Amino acid sequence: MAKVRFRDVKQGKIQDTNELKNNKSKQKAPKYPSAGVRIKAFITDSFMILMPIMYAVFYLVMGGREGFAENKLLGWLYILIPYVVISMIFIVKTGQTPGMKAYGIKVVDKEGKPVTGIARVMIRQILGIIDFLLFGWLLIYFRKDRRTLHEILTNTMLVEDN
Repeated sequence: MAKVRFRDVKQGKIQDTNELKNNKSKQKAPKYPSAGVRIKAFITDSFMILMPIMYAVFYLVMGGREGFAENKLLGWLYILIPYVVISMIFIVKTGQTPGMKAYGIKVVDKEGKPVTGIARVMIRQILGIIDFLLFGWLLIYFRKDRRTLHEILTNTMLVEDN
């Protein structure tokens, strides 16, 4: 490759190769949502999806607080299984849960393509619950791409939906 002379670049005869490389890399880089946006989306999902399920389990299935207190493990299974299924349906269908849609983020794979496959999304959601309980979500504060442990294991990530 011929040597690029500054004078030619300055006069506009040729374009700087470093500038071309920088422009290409800037165009392809996805925007990662901040930790605050991710947490807000989670809280929104908790109120829109999780709370109605919890209410139904507490009062319709378990017969009240006392019934839930007697069978906590079974009660939490009754709560988390429908939550995972409903979240899976939203993610497979649109790539977003209602909270993600409200804050303009979506789930994609590492290449930036929409996540397809019920098994992959199911594993992602189940690992997400485990990740939440084991504080694996704290990785968003230490990684540039703000991926959590369950996103790393399932090769997915959250990006801003433009």
